[in-house]
This record gives sequence, C-alpha cells and structure tokens, in this order.
Amino acid sequence: MSQADILTTERTDVSGRVWTSAGIILLIGVTGALFAGHAGDLRLILGMQVVSAILVTSAGFLALRQILAGRNMRNLQDTVAVMVANDPTPSYLADADGSVLLCNAAATARGTTQGSLPASLTSELADLFANPVAVLFRLQSKAQALGAAREDITTRRGNVRLSVHRIESEAYLWRLEDSAERQSARGVDVVSLPMLTAGPSGTVLFMNEPLRRFVGQRVKSIDRLFKTAPLMSGRVCTVEGIDGPAEFLVAIVSRAGGRQEIYLLPADAAAGARARPAEWDAIEDLPVPLLKVALTGEIMASNRQSRELLCSEIENGTRLSDLLEGLGRPIIEWLQDVGLGRGSAASQFLRGTNDLHDIFVQVSLNPAGEGRAAHLIAVLNDVTELKTLEAQFVQSQKMQAIGQLAGGVAHDFNNLLTAISGHCDLLLLRHDQGDQSYLDLIQIHQNANRAASLVGQLLAFSRKQNLRPEVVDLRDTLADLTHLLNRLVGEKVKLTLNHDPSLLPIRADKRQLEQVIMNLVVNARDAMPSGGEIRVETENLLLPDAIDRDRATVPAGRYVLVRVVDEGHGIPPEKIGKIFEPFYTTKRTGEGTGLGLSTAYGIVKQTGGFIFVDSEVGVGTVFALYLPAHDRPAAAAIAAPKVVQVAVPTTFHGDGVVLLVEDEAPVRAFASRALRLRGYTVLEADSAETALAMLADPALVVDLFVTDVIMPGKDGPTWVREALEMRPATKVIFVSGYAEDAFGENQSLIPNSVFLPKPFSLADLTSTVQRQLQ
Repeated sequence: MSQADILTTERTDVSGRVWTSAGIILLIGVTGALFAGHAGDLRLILGMQVVSAILVTSAGFLALRQILAGRNMRNLQDTVAVMVANDPTPSYLADADGSVLLCNAAATARGTTQGSLPASLTSELADLFANPVAVLFRLQSKAQALGAAREDITTRRGNVRLSVHRIESEAYLWRLEDSAERQSARGVDVVSLPMLTAGPSGTVLFMNEPLRRFVGQRVKSIDRLFKTAPLMSGRVCTVEGIDGPAEFLVAIVSRAGGRQEIYLLPADAAAGARARPAEWDAIEDLPVPLLKVALTGEIMASNRQSRELLCSEIENGTRLSDLLEGLGRPIIEWLQDVGLGRGSAASQFLRGTNDLHDIFVQVSLNPAGEGRAAHLIAVLNDVTELKTLEAQFVQSQKMQAIGQLAGGVAHDFNNLLTAISGHCDLLLLRHDQGDQSYLDLIQIHQNANRAASLVGQLLAFSRKQNLRPEVVDLRDTLADLTHLLNRLVGEKVKLTLNHDPSLLPIRADKRQLEQVIMNLVVNARDAMPSGGEIRVETENLLLPDAIDRDRATVPAGRYVLVRVVDEGHGIPPEKIGKIFEPFYTTKRTGEGTGLGLSTAYGIVKQTGGFIFVDSEVGVGTVFALYLPAHDRPAAAAIAAPKVVQVAVPTTFHGDGVVLLVEDEAPVRAFASRALRLRGYTVLEADSAETALAMLADPALVVDLFVTDVIMPGKDGPTWVREALEMRPATKVIFVSGYAEDAFGENQSLIPNSVFLPKPFSLADLTSTVQRQLQ
C-alpha cells in the first residue's frame, strides 16, 4: 500500500469516527428531550441540537488537525528520505523518544538489524557506545536549545562524529560520521605512521592499522606497548612488535578531555630500528610540529604544523636561530652538543623571534644519521599559554615583592623624616623670623615634606599609602585643577572638560585623585609633541551586570566614569599590557621614571575603582576610570560641613602621664622632648616588653599609651591588649610609617585608640595627645 493510500485510509477512519460520535450525541439529545416532555419540549430539543452541533464542529476541527499533522509528518519524512537517500553517511530520522522513523541505505547497511528499520537509536548505537542513552540525551538536549549539536567521540571502533539537527519540535535528524572519512588524508588510518589514542588513565582507546599490523594485536594499555617511561615528546622509546622490539621517536598531541594522540616516527635505521624509514613528505600532514635540522643550524625540512606554529614559510637557508631565541647561549652550540652526544638532550623552552607573535616553544632534539648525514629531528610543542600563565604569576610575585620593598623602605624613611622634621620643629621654637638660621631651618622643613611626598608615591603603587577619603564632587575637583592643568599642557595643547550635569559624588582621597588626573593629563601631553586636544569627560554609568575586562571583573552597580582622551601617537599592542608595571615607561631614557601610571593604578585600586586603557597607534589613547558612586546625594555631599583643623596654640600646657613606646631612638627622643615641652610627664620604653615590665608596678599611673605599631618582639596592638586587661581606661595613640589599614582591624578592636601616621610634626603630635586626654 502506498503512502497516499495509507493517508486516505487514515482520513476515512478519522472522519467515520467523528461523524459516528456526532450522531450518537444527537440521538442522545433527542431521546432525552422526548423522555423529558413526552410530547416534546421544543426549546429543550432545540438546545440539545445546538449543543450537538457545537460538539460536531469541535470534533471536526480535531479531526482536521490530526489529518494535517499526519500529512505534515508524512511530507517531512518524504523530504528527509529524498535528502539523505544517497548520503554515504548513516542518517536517521527519529522522534523525541528516540524511535527511528526512517533511515537511509548507509544506515541500513551498518545497522544491527540488516535490511529492516531499527527499533530505536539506543539499540542501533549500542555496538559503538558503552552508554548510548547518555550520549543521545546530551546531544538532543543541546539540539533542542540551539537547533543543532555535534560531538567527536572516541569509540571502540575508532573516532566518530555524531551530529543532530532539530527538524520539527518532535523530530531530529541524526548523522554518524566516520572521522577517518571526514579527515581525508589526515585520517588516522590513512596516515602511514603508527599512532594510537590514549585516555587520561593510559587506556588505549584506538590504534590505527599501521600500528595494529606492527604489534600484531590490539593492546588495552600503553604500559603493555611501551617499555620506556615516562612517555614524552621527542624521546626515543622501544615498542614490542610482532617481529621483535623496535625503536621509535615519540610525538604526542594533547586533545580534549585529557586524551592524547601518540605518533611513532621511525628512528634512525643505524640505531637498530626495525621499522622502514619513511620519507619526510610522509609526515607533512602529521599533526605534530617537526623540523629536520643540520648540526650547523640550518633547517633542512619542516612540516606544515611547524610552519604554522612558527608563523614562517621556512625557506631554504633559514636557520633555527632566525626563528627561536632565549637559550642563554648560541643555539648552534646546543645543536652540536646534542648531535655529538656532548651534552644533555633535555628539552629546552625557547621564545619566537617574530615580533607579531609572542610564542613560546618547547623543543626536544633527537640525533639521527651518521657522519656527514648526521642531523637532528626537532619535536616542537606550543607552550605559549603555559609560559603566559607563568609570566603572569612571576609578575604578580614581582609586584608583591616591590610592594613589600616599598613598604619597608617607606617605613624606615618615615622614621628618619619624623626625626628630621621633628627636631627641626624643636629648633624653630628657639629661633624667630629675624634669626639668621630661621630660613635654613625652613628649607630643611620644606625638603623633609617633599621627601614625605615622595615616600607617599612609593606607597601609592604598592597600595599601602594612607588615604583620607571624603565625599568628592568631581566637577568641583576638576574645576579647581583646571588652572594647574592648563599650565601643565602648555600652549600647543587644548584642554577640554565635559561633565555630566547630574554627576554623582564619589568617596575618595581628593589629593590622591588629583594626582591621578594630573599623571594622565601629563602623559597625554607627552604623547602629542606637535599639539592636539585632551578631553577630560565625566558621566554616570549604571552596570546592570558585571563585566569582565583585562583579567578584571567590574561588579554591577553605579559608577562615575572618568575618561582622559588624547590624539597622540598611541601605545603599541605588545606594550599596552605592561604600562601599569612600576618602572616601565614607553618614553625615552631620561623622560620618564615609570612610576606615574603605576601610582595611578595603585590609587584607583585602593579607592575601590578600576582603570582601563584603549589605544590605537596613530589615533590616540583613552584612559577610563570606573569609580564607585557614593550613596550620599550630591547636594548633601556639597552641603556637608568641612572639618577644619585648628592649629594648637604653642603656649598650651598639658597635664597627664604618657608612656611612649618607640624602638627608633631619634623618633623617641624627639617625641619625648616635644611632649615634655608641653608639660606632660613622659615615660620612655624602647620595646613592648620593657613597657609591660614598667606597667607591672600597680602604683604607676599612666593616662595615655603612645606606641609604634611595628616593633621587634611584640607589636603595638599585641602589647596594648595585654596592658588594657590591667588598665582598661587607658587611652591609646598608635603611630606608624605603614598605612593605617595595615592594622585597621586590630585598631577597631582596641577601644579609645586613634592613629597618627608618620612622619608627624611637633604640632601633630601634641594636638593629638591633647585631644585624647581631654
């Protein structure tokens, strides 16, 4: 019976069922009406007839829908059957449950039920996959969401590609493609070299025909095939064959899921290999980068993978040193040492010389040939990703080390500057403006302050400087900076400021933020020696979702975006990733220190923001600052009263007992003299242990602890907590050359404590002590 006859029969059966049901319904309606009124209630009869008509109409629509659905499915099957009839790839049309609706001749030929339609895809693929249900479910789920899906799978019979296309909501077209056919000349069975595919645990998943012929059987584990361990690219290994052991040069290609493709290249015939040497052309398409190198350094031959890896055509006369570098000695010496057996044959990591491709290659050498025909076979392995990760790790360690160094140097410098500026203040108390030494003392004091500012820059890029955040309106900040910025850029450069009229406030250290803007504007000016325009733009930015950029994740939220745009020469792509490194500069020697952008980076990160750069050579550069918007409204931020530091009169006389704990003798000498001059009783201790020993006397009365934070032995917070157990009412002043947040958590746990950063002046010290003792 033809498909048309089947469709007509189904249509007739459905129609018959519909009209039979309608007649029964109508008969029930009339009978009910007769029983209800005997003589017949006309209204009831008419009502039942209307209901019957509605039911008949609904049944008719359902029948028509079933007919059309059946027709669509038949048309779909006819279309798919014509499309895949002559396809050499086994193809199946199945419903959502996996039942096979039709298959082509190629599928019938390979099927488990020869000559008939398979019951399901699960039974059809059971000879290939250990768990076909999981494979089919995974691919069908992807196809249902994306429309199509495919997966390359290593099976017990070789590598196959299973693909699926969603045809209708309940129909899927499956294709089972053989990898050897798909890869054509690159197919593993077409390659004349022995190869196998191994899983992560060393299980042999596949062996091609040349290897099966050599071994004489199919082995299940690589341990039973190779007698040399560990297995590495570029090493010669011994393989037990049907005619005895033979030596091969191993080349390994890593694949997804931890799988490895292991290729066996014929070793030198004079070394005892039983395999027939292959011509170099036989490995042109081998997916392993290989080079044939003379002992003098010339590349004698190469395959396609090596040329693609090294981004070079490798013409006649090309030397290995023309393509790779970074050995620390001439490459020709390394080649000759390995070729003549004078040195270790361990693999080396080399860097590509091509300026456009920053690549790293692991090179393993294996000697081959004798006498004048002696040469080396180099097996290459791309380790660019590995070396990039290593470089990032080393860079992070370097930044951490520099930050620790800067913090330590700053701490020692702050101690020295505290002593210098402090003793200078003591001298100024004994000299008035008419004194001949007064101006010299003022110069010393000013230069000490400049040195303190330089130490602050060192702490800035290590993100350890003391920030004094406040609510800032960037429009006012940039307006105050405009005059200074115009002087910095000069007459050739035009400076333009564009602000969002409803710009949100931010919370930052105003002085440090001004330094960031000035650094960026000065860099923009230097990038335009012939003049141009610098634009400083601000706007509000709402990020509904987090964004990932330059290995950083910007969380969702409200930000104030600041952009500094120039029309300069731009930054080359190979340098743009290094510009925030300390002491790295794109300027010529003597024109830049390399601390400007690293300082800006440290300040922005410590403020809680992000800084990014976009640059195009010959077009210009854009620096973008993402600064978190503050919750306080801008009006409240502007109206907030400013705290004015009132200078403490130099004639006030304090009262109280101060325990001064400081391990630096010059700082301790200055601080004790300054406090005694103001009338305080000062007890000195050079360590925490000495201070605790003094406090062991219950008769000793102490009103205030002034202690350094970092000291040999016990640090400041540690000994203060012990002392407060016996004297809980005593107030505390912590002083340190490090940032306050270095011990902010400890300070928050100690009541009645404040922080005084070094270097501090005589007025800073005495006023802080006076406020604590009030």
